[in-house]
Amino acid sequence: MRGDLVIGIDSSTTATKAIAFDRNGRIVAEGRAGVPMSNPKPGWFEQEVADWTGAAAKALKQVTRKVDAKRIAAVSISNQRESFAQFDAKGRALRPGTLWLDERAHAEVKDIVSELGDDIHRISGKPADVTPCLYRCRWLSTHMPKVWSRTAMTAEVHGVLTHFLTGQWATSISSADPMGLIDVKAFDWSDTLLKAARLTRDQLPNLHPSGDIMGVVTPEAAKLTGLKAGTPVVAGGGDGQCAGTGANIFLKGRAYVNLGTAAVSGSYGSTYAIDRSFRSLVAVSEQGFSFETAIRTGTFLVNWMVERLFNVNPAKNPAIFKALEAEAKASPIGANGLVMVPYWSGCMTPYWDSGARGVIAGLSGNHNRGDVYRALLEGVALEQAMMTNKVAEVTSPITHFAAVGGGSRSDLWCQILADASGRDVKRLETAEASALGAAMAASKGAGWYKTIGAASSAMSGKPSITFRPRTKDHRRYQDLLGIYTELWPRLSEWNHKLVAFAARENT
Repeated sequence: MRGDLVIGIDSSTTATKAIAFDRNGRIVAEGRAGVPMSNPKPGWFEQEVADWTGAAAKALKQVTRKVDAKRIAAVSISNQRESFAQFDAKGRALRPGTLWLDERAHAEVKDIVSELGDDIHRISGKPADVTPCLYRCRWLSTHMPKVWSRTAMTAEVHGVLTHFLTGQWATSISSADPMGLIDVKAFDWSDTLLKAARLTRDQLPNLHPSGDIMGVVTPEAAKLTGLKAGTPVVAGGGDGQCAGTGANIFLKGRAYVNLGTAAVSGSYGSTYAIDRSFRSLVAVSEQGFSFETAIRTGTFLVNWMVERLFNVNPAKNPAIFKALEAEAKASPIGANGLVMVPYWSGCMTPYWDSGARGVIAGLSGNHNRGDVYRALLEGVALEQAMMTNKVAEVTSPITHFAAVGGGSRSDLWCQILADASGRDVKRLETAEASALGAAMAASKGAGWYKTIGAASSAMSGKPSITFRPRTKDHRRYQDLLGIYTELWPRLSEWNHKLVAFAARENT
């Protein structure tokens, strides 16, 4: 096929980026547009569908002003997961899209669990949790029956952007999977889960494996984006799975860890496996699965602590992070007897407890700011080590992490993760792993590579530095991990009482 560039579109929660990559995975041009979010009621998080498509158009337009559209061999999409919207028979949005952050469907989780029990986990690869779209579908059908009765199509962000670019209702299996409506072993919609969601197959996009051409850019979309009409649009996937492909999780023994707003990690396997300590997803590949763990607060917690606890505005004082790193480095392993559990936004893996709350345990008058900051870095690292150990036990050995995301710029955090987990941490210079993973899928669709795995190997780049676990420090962290692992199970029941108490105060 024509063209020496591919574009990965990364439609995230706060912004859409369009990035043009060459055959070696190098960035040639990029564009970016913000996506506003609304919080109309407590626990509701929404975005306008027009903002999803408008941001994609703006970002693509910026790229096509920098490079000739004739150079673009194909485009593909990486998207925020579990975010979706409803459309009428003419393709018009019936209401704003609801996001993965949305928490309105707690009651529906209980209802569907009472109906399906463990079948939810077995079929979808995901324990019951408020995040997947399945439960919001039930909520919408119950609380907004008029909207639901007019719903001709329900599509996640990937499907929405594919329709915008091609005029076809189509999406990738990898992107549809986090909705909680896919039979993961069958790589198809689950009739059992669709019935629970009160949906039919006709109300959902056609599914395509990652790397398949779903359609081509229409003349109308070409005018809005600057792309050339007829440019292939290739199935990509959810942003987490795309990040794994961008970090080449196909290497034996590798798991990626994205130390971003959330700390998300995943490893690849060709054989389906499930366990409550991780969630099983369709990988951005021709076949296979991504076994994913998620800590909902990664760098979010860093920023929260700096702004809310230490009362420092990082925009006005960017040197604060360097100062905190130095103070934390001076604190010993275990932060002088301080442990932090990073459940500031609830807990997905491994406990699936949306009511979970953060814990700082062991505080005394002898502790200082550096101890608290170190406890934060160690809390995320210990949580990741705990979960990765279980993934490796259930699936296949994990010998090292490929680290991406803003938090991976911290030498101290990477070293703590290596020491706590007993695994090498290889920092990748892949600043845009999700967009790159989509671009790898596009390069397969464009005919550059025979498989997405081959594209990943060619385009992912080599680690810039490797942090190796230090024997003495790893032994010390093993002792601390044993203490850490005991903490939440002992506190969980007490935490539920506290959450219920606070809820009564707010009603």
